[in-house]
Amino acid sequence: MKITYSVISKTGRRSNNEDSVKVMDYSEESRWLGVVCDGMGGHAMGELASETVCHAVCDYWQHSQNEDGAMLARKACRSASVKLDERSSGFNRIEMGTTLVMASIDGNVATITHCGDSRCYLIRNGNVFYQTSDHIETCFGWEVVAKCFFSYKPESAQPDTVQIELKPGDRILLCSDGLYKSMPPEILKARLMDDKSPEEILDVFDFLCEKNGDDNYTAILAIVDK
Repeated sequence: MKITYSVISKTGRRSNNEDSVKVMDYSEESRWLGVVCDGMGGHAMGELASETVCHAVCDYWQHSQNEDGAMLARKACRSASVKLDERSSGFNRIEMGTTLVMASIDGNVATITHCGDSRCYLIRNGNVFYQTSDHIETCFGWEVVAKCFFSYKPESAQPDTVQIELKPGDRILLCSDGLYKSMPPEILKARLMDDKSPEEILDVFDFLCEKNGDDNYTAILAIVDK
């Protein structure tokens, strides 16, 4: 199954970009992986946390085959949690964390995995077929991320995983909260349904994020070719 995709990751109005993104395209093997991580604000070295988890997940996935996608995703996340602890140890056990959303495709089955408030949208036949639910809780009037990758807290890195059989024309958006918070949800979903290439759609999102946003914003938009 061939995937056409485009990627965007920008600093926005922040001083540095704490998001990480990576795509691994093995079309000849009918395998594809997209990962977006968003380093947690309010903690040190968010960019290191997101980079560590993003690359650890990709490394594990790259070297593991012939395994159920959901099990592989969970193992990759456990490996990433260990790697995050190791990186933290190298900086005097500094506390750092990140969210994650990923889609791994094997044949015609997509395994969507997320931990935190980075999101996945799957558009099919002009409708939102699937959307992840943010791991957010309210504590003393404040919204906090209930699940994430955080140094020395492996119990918090418990992602949700769902498997979906893909159809030609399906569109998958993986994005950090800096993107979807920069526009009304109905605008985001409408633009995802536009008859345009992934690059053209992400250009529109880029414009809206620059105009309205106040955070880093990162996205992968993939279209399953007909």
